[in-house]
Amino acid sequence: MDEQFAQKIMADSLIVTMIVSAPMLFSGMIVGLIVSIFQATTSIQEQTLTFVPKMIAIVASIIIFGPWIITTLLEYSNYMVDLMVLMGNP
Repeated sequence: MDEQFAQKIMADSLIVTMIVSAPMLFSGMIVGLIVSIFQATTSIQEQTLTFVPKMIAIVASIIIFGPWIITTLLEYSNYMVDLMVLMGNP
């Protein structure tokens, strides 16, 4: 295994991680922004008000995107196992 191959594997793993985590991060960010705008317009300064809607949005996005996340991770895992098999056979 050469250095470029190892760098490609690391880059692929980081890309898959970002792609898989994006739906949860974006839903939490959007809900947090909406709740913050609501708090600013109504002058409500309750810190716990942002936590519950974010958690609900993140859980909902896990439920909605769960099958896609599992499929993506399984495909990447199969790809990595195939690479290990190829590296073991000279």
